[in-house]
Amino acid sequence: MKRLKHISSLLIFLGLFWFNALLFTGPFVVDAEILDKHLSEQQKENLGDILAEDVVGMEFTTSVQLGNAITDIYKKRNEALKKAELWDKVMYQDPQSFAFPIVKDASQSHAKSYPAMAFLLSIGLMIIGGLGYIVPNIKLLGYKGIKNNHIYHQGLTSGKVSGIILGSYLILFYILLYWFPAYIVNWVLLVDPFSLAISGNPASQWFLYGFMYCLVMAVMGVRMAIKYRHNKYQLIRTGSVVFFQISFAFLIPEILVRFNKPYMDFKNIWPLDYDFFFGWNLDQLVAEGTLGLFMLIWGIALVVVAVPVFTYFYGKRWYCSWVCGCGGLAETAGDPFRQLSDKSLKAWKIERYSIHGVLVFAIIMTGLTLYTYFSGSSTVLGLNTYDVQKSYGFLIGSAFAGVVGTGFYPMMGNRVWCRFGCPLAAYLGLVQRFKSRFRITTNGGQCISCGNCSTYCEMGIDVRWYAQRGQNIVRSSCVGCGVCSAVCPRGVLKLENGPEKGRVNNNPIIIGNDKTVTLDLKENL
Repeated sequence: MKRLKHISSLLIFLGLFWFNALLFTGPFVVDAEILDKHLSEQQKENLGDILAEDVVGMEFTTSVQLGNAITDIYKKRNEALKKAELWDKVMYQDPQSFAFPIVKDASQSHAKSYPAMAFLLSIGLMIIGGLGYIVPNIKLLGYKGIKNNHIYHQGLTSGKVSGIILGSYLILFYILLYWFPAYIVNWVLLVDPFSLAISGNPASQWFLYGFMYCLVMAVMGVRMAIKYRHNKYQLIRTGSVVFFQISFAFLIPEILVRFNKPYMDFKNIWPLDYDFFFGWNLDQLVAEGTLGLFMLIWGIALVVVAVPVFTYFYGKRWYCSWVCGCGGLAETAGDPFRQLSDKSLKAWKIERYSIHGVLVFAIIMTGLTLYTYFSGSSTVLGLNTYDVQKSYGFLIGSAFAGVVGTGFYPMMGNRVWCRFGCPLAAYLGLVQRFKSRFRITTNGGQCISCGNCSTYCEMGIDVRWYAQRGQNIVRSSCVGCGVCSAVCPRGVLKLENGPEKGRVNNNPIIIGNDKTVTLDLKENL
């Protein structure tokens, strides 16, 4: 079994090597037909002659070279138009987005010529290697129980050098995905056949991301199922998040596009789905007729009805640990890093200001958006709505949610985004804290202060502090993952939905099983 794991590690390395090597393979040649296909009439007028002279017919070694050549031409031409104050000719498309389809069609690499073979040698090998490394744990983990042996002795899961290298790689991946898509066209070409089969359209960088997101969750979901195979709650919860991600977040939206319907993730909720109330989306839904109206009502109902009602009865776990794609990735791919979350009081203070600050930012942006949509005025109290939208999309929607939220898994734990940045988690948390039946109850007399619960709390809650006092855990940040209860060797913790009365209690430290025998620290200080 150990030999199989070593072979599987080699397969993962080879697949990752070929996957990265694709970024540097070519060549890339643009012809007149490609430009005619992807340039609008305005772009042909502004850029056609320049691109024909400087790009068409030339051979570029990598996508980076061709992407830079096209974006440089685009930017220089736009600057010249602005300087001449020819505002009716200025182009407002992002330069990388403009270059992406041209570079993709210009590729003559193996990823385009032999996509099946390239996929198998890169992503395919990583899938096979990943499963080959994970499945032997069924035998190697041995007897019943959750094993976290040597988790602080392994570089990837201890926050040390190899973990930092992995985090840096993830950060670079997200930077390329969000801001330099023209550089990763060979990666996108790997999944072109899948995109054509599902949506009927060529793959974009977002299809690649969704496809890989689902694959990672599925493979790491197998790991979760093996690790927690004796815990029914964890098995069902893992199956739930994987199901909702693959079906609701990936397949259904892509199938809708195939039938020329609006793209919509039916489980995504404002303010996490921050552009739901943007003018272009509202116009698209209204123009779609009955289905569009249903989507609009559904999205609003999730915000004003589903969140308060479901959170009242079940706490925020119904979404954060059972439905949400961000939480799903954190619980599957991020599970090896959950022990790295900061449990300090300082981190908790930063968390409160950070996550609620993002929620306020989202509310202000949405308020400006709706005002602009209904009034037609893009300026409110000196704030330009479109500038605020752009700032939120860059700072929160991309940099925080993606680059930091996932890239920092190996350094700060698996719930960085959920804990410090997700505005929907903040909204759910406020309801959970002040108007919910959910709590984690503690049998403090049985607590041996081993610290497992606090160590493996991905949200940085010092669970042991509550257990020692026999206090219910009622925290706005708790996502109800149940791992604290699962790793407790004494059965101290239990996730419950009960009457609101007595939900928040402030018991002193408990000595023994008899709750009448206590030591109140305040009286002895």
